[in-house]
Amino acid sequence: MSATVGAPALAKYEMVVGLEVHVQLRTRTKLFCNCSTQFGDPPNRNTCPVCLALPGSLPVLNESAVELATRAALALDASVQEESVFARKNYFYPDLPKGYQISQFDKPLALDGRLVIGEQHDGSPMRVRITRVHMEEDAGKSIHDRYPAASAIDLNRAGTPLIEIVSEPDIRSSAEAGSYLRLLKQLLEYVDVSDLNMEEGSLRVDANISIRERGATKLGTKTEVKNMNSFSGVERALDAEFARQVAIVESQGRVEQETLLWDADRGTVRPARSKEGSHDYRYFPDPDLPPLRLTKEWIAGIRDRLPELPDARRRRFATEHKLSPYDVDVLTASPHIAEYFEAVAHAHGDSKTAANWVMGDVLAVLKNTGVPIDRFSVRPADLATLLDMVRGGAVSNSAAKRIFALMVQTGDRPEQIAEREGLAQVGDEAQVAAWVDEAIADKPAEWQRYLAGEKKLLGVFVGAVMKRSGGRADPRKVNQLLSTRASG
Repeated sequence: MSATVGAPALAKYEMVVGLEVHVQLRTRTKLFCNCSTQFGDPPNRNTCPVCLALPGSLPVLNESAVELATRAALALDASVQEESVFARKNYFYPDLPKGYQISQFDKPLALDGRLVIGEQHDGSPMRVRITRVHMEEDAGKSIHDRYPAASAIDLNRAGTPLIEIVSEPDIRSSAEAGSYLRLLKQLLEYVDVSDLNMEEGSLRVDANISIRERGATKLGTKTEVKNMNSFSGVERALDAEFARQVAIVESQGRVEQETLLWDADRGTVRPARSKEGSHDYRYFPDPDLPPLRLTKEWIAGIRDRLPELPDARRRRFATEHKLSPYDVDVLTASPHIAEYFEAVAHAHGDSKTAANWVMGDVLAVLKNTGVPIDRFSVRPADLATLLDMVRGGAVSNSAAKRIFALMVQTGDRPEQIAEREGLAQVGDEAQVAAWVDEAIADKPAEWQRYLAGEKKLLGVFVGAVMKRSGGRADPRKVNQLLSTRASG
């Protein structure tokens, strides 16, 4: 299902989007039983009478899942309810053994959160309101590409604990949707509630989208788009569905409320089923689960244990470390990168130098190798020692780059590598003078041009000396001796 409309028609309408984000919680066991949540195990291994819905089995709530869900809700500045209720959401799918999903409906875990995703034109915060954060169990997984003309069912995922984060329809473009999702993922990473792996299904997004003429306040008929497996896919799907709805309305048609599937290969959406309302699911409180009651003191304890959140860390990095907005954004993108940088900065004492090395050399290695920073072979203390050696003149900048590369390969300390590889900086004046004289003798014409006033050639001679010394000559001594030769 595709649509082609012109820019004037698209400009006439406004996109209205609300997002539903399902996040798998980082627990060892499922929401209502002791089965493992380990991803990638053989199909149907991690199942039991509870998650298979066998007669007589009873669910028991996972306390760890409640703690993680509460932590996420508080990080979103939502109001955690002292009483919430688990309900049965009735619908049939082959990978839902019970014929219903245990979720939360009219009494969810938390209400009324918010996430700042940028600034308005007047400088005020651009907020997306969070309607609710509720807990639920996941369904199993249908696999359609394993056997010819047949589908397979893997119930390992059935019963895995999820939170669903539902936003208000406050998003007005695909770019805003992308910003919301990336900042939400970052926030959830900071509070460590999920591994957030979209490829493994730990983070899934459904988008509700409608259109209305610019300036109108009444919401249009919404559709729900599913099957998006990346944030860029969400942005593309929203743009495609926006264009489709505009084309329908412009041709005097009527948008139907339905669920659509995003086809990334074709860049189009296609119908899956008519969109259900809450009455279709026949929600009612689960008779096997009592209301979840949390005390004010318990909720306050979770709040007190929250780590520093991204906004607070960005503000602190800007003031405490005197970093530029760009540096702050790069270094706080991940909590683990931020912690690594701070460990180097505190040990070395120069935040800007530490930031340059982490944003440059460290992130380049992580990107090229795919190694997460918590398994990075260069310890923060060792990188700080290397920077100390450069500042103290023990090694040159070029030698430091070579030492760092060897630290990545071996995990050895920088002092050991510098001694072993002969990379300690040479400050002996006689030795440096010999290298300078050799460089001048090797380039007599360039030296005469330098003496005649072509000062940019100084860099040529400094480079030549550093090359002859294998990067070990003290650059300050090299510059001093070249100046002496030129004036003498």
